[in-house]
Amino acid sequence: MGSLAWEVIGVIDTDGDCAEWTFPAEPGAVRSARAAVRSQLHGWHLDCVADLAALLVSELVTNSLRHATGPIGVRLVRPAGLDRTLRVEVSDPLPDLPRERVAHPEDESGRGLQLVAGSSLDWGTRPGASGKTVWFELAVPG
Repeated sequence: MGSLAWEVIGVIDTDGDCAEWTFPAEPGAVRSARAAVRSQLHGWHLDCVADLAALLVSELVTNSLRHATGPIGVRLVRPAGLDRTLRVEVSDPLPDLPRERVAHPEDESGRGLQLVAGSSLDWGTRPGASGKTVWFELAVPG
């Protein structure tokens, strides 16, 4: 992976298994990110969280596509010592942190962060040197 991808993702060193990708800010990025996440989680024998992880990644990559113009980073981490946790990060070059908002029934968008917040153990955002990262953690059944 080139230095731009590392810079965009704003990687924090993490012990444990890790997989990461960078996608262009194009409509096909959502489908590609979903497929990459599902494939990696299958390889890690974590099919039990693959559908939820892929859905939440779709929401966050879609948000990035709506607001950012540069590459989108996706990172999966199985932190060392936390066998029952999967951390997922989606990064883009836009420095503005997303805000959770209340979507009205007639709104066609605005539910992505609500979905992430309601479906994950924990979630948050962090600014990077050249953008931001939105992350969430999922419980991995034992």
